[in-house]
Amino acid sequence: MTAAPTSTGPSSTGPSSTGPTSTATTGHGPAKTGPTGHGPAGPAPTSTAPTRTASPEASARRPAVRRTAALGVLLAASLALVPAGTAYADGIRAKQWALDALHTQQLWRTTQGKGVTVAVLDTGVEADHPDLDGNVLPAKDLIGFGARPGDRDWARHGTAMAGIIAGHGHGPGDADGVMGVAPEAKILPVRVILEDGDSARTRARTTRGGALAEGIRWAADHGADVINLSLGDDSDSAHPEPAEDEAVQYALKKGTVVVASAGNGGDKGDHVSYPAAYPGVIAATAVDRYGTRAAFSTRRWYATVSAPGVDIVIADPDHKYYEGWGTSAASAFVSGAVALIKAAHPDLTPAQIRKLLEDTARDAPVGGRDDSRGFGMIDPVAALDAAGRLRPEGLRTTAYGSEYFGPGPDTAGSGHDAADWAGPLAGGAGGVLLAVAAVLWRRGRGTRGWAEGP
Repeated sequence: MTAAPTSTGPSSTGPSSTGPTSTATTGHGPAKTGPTGHGPAGPAPTSTAPTRTASPEASARRPAVRRTAALGVLLAASLALVPAGTAYADGIRAKQWALDALHTQQLWRTTQGKGVTVAVLDTGVEADHPDLDGNVLPAKDLIGFGARPGDRDWARHGTAMAGIIAGHGHGPGDADGVMGVAPEAKILPVRVILEDGDSARTRARTTRGGALAEGIRWAADHGADVINLSLGDDSDSAHPEPAEDEAVQYALKKGTVVVASAGNGGDKGDHVSYPAAYPGVIAATAVDRYGTRAAFSTRRWYATVSAPGVDIVIADPDHKYYEGWGTSAASAFVSGAVALIKAAHPDLTPAQIRKLLEDTARDAPVGGRDDSRGFGMIDPVAALDAAGRLRPEGLRTTAYGSEYFGPGPDTAGSGHDAADWAGPLAGGAGGVLLAVAAVLWRRGRGTRGWAEGP
């Protein structure tokens, strides 16, 4: 077994996910470390990232410095990846336990997401990754500087999220590589944060704090049916930003569903995380393959549903595959599920889709809901079935009253322990990828088939 790559993964001003070398990221997704990972020593990967460039336009707005810095740190932490040993290519799909947990084979008999666009507001997406080729639309870059396509600190976290949402595999019969929840959906990349290892991260934090709010509006105006936010700010100084909140409400009014990772602060005080806590957002918490809440998953009043977030196989621009964890991943799984619902029932409103996910979630907590897993594990099959009995409603925004700044996590002794959450699931759910545990496979560039990692 060869060592994991040591190059750093997606570092972002938001999630500071690192690539194959394991570095903690500030986003809620897997942070991977680059070729200098924690595995047995070995040569750095020879594959390079794609050369496709994203739009160089930078955000015109200049957000608060405090929010920018906090968002970046949080994202990096959730994206930290710890590379592990390599394995054979044909084992990648077998390790995607979340696909079985969500019963995707049954779902795909109805729809695979064709006609739906999911905006991934993140560190960028590698458009020509073999598992995403043809599914990625022209990108919008609201940062305008930092790593570029081909650099190790380019689009690692965003590519991982895009793969979970709309990966289609590759090779004969698309049997190799990562398969996403909605393999026929389109990905609209909007770069609003930088990877942790990006040398321009500090500059982005102080000059591009408004990129997230601008990106949400831009995505809603450019055809996004779903917006995935596998990022967040759950620092001690985290607070709601009016511009971000207004942008979310703007998107909801236009019929765009907004999904965000609940946060990776479950073992750090369960601080409220934004944008997950904004009204109308579907906030995803993370569970493991047994349906048990992941220890890192934030417990808060805004938790909507849970999804796989532990031991998640993710694609990387280096054409290797890693296992990661975090609520970032959970958010991406929920966004993929929403894409399938939108494809089959395009006229349903964001509020209706959110209610569908809540009402059809399985393995619900005692009492129907708790701060750890929301209403339970998403069940896209049940949601699609229930959606067929709904009539579209007029669009309306969602606003919280005093509960918007509600209580903290469930108190000890409330009876909601791990045993209560565990269910007969083939896999659990997670919101953001916080860490990558191992490098699994690498696809040799310019060759057919798969090659063992270095």
